[in-house]
Amino acid sequence: MKATLCCALLAVLPGIGQAAGDDDAMMKLAATSGCLTCHQVEPGAKGPDGLAPVGPAWRDVAAKYRGQKDAPAQLTQTVLKGSNPYDSHWKGKASGLAMPPNAVAIKEADAKRLVGWILALAPAKR
Repeated sequence: MKATLCCALLAVLPGIGQAAGDDDAMMKLAATSGCLTCHQVEPGAKGPDGLAPVGPAWRDVAAKYRGQKDAPAQLTQTVLKGSNPYDSHWKGKASGLAMPPNAVAIKEADAKRLVGWILALAPAKR
């Protein structure tokens, strides 16, 4: 029993330290890919001009898509190909109308990793 418990703890403990490392790695990826030009992690903060940010906060994205099976694939494609300005569903939460295509700024594998991290974010504390 003790051996099983120790093995379970050893399997979980690296993941605990890794979560903060993942946050740092994902924020670095987001910064180098230009994502932070339009997005932020936390909702409610205003941009330098006092307006809502161009894109929705990632915790809001995580909340909106939580539990939707197709969300990772759908959002990865939105990152790579952009979104339709006539189908904006972030009205009032973001000042931008559409997301431009970003396939030149981020590789598909990195976009998948970043989207997975965003969707795993905990809800915002309000």
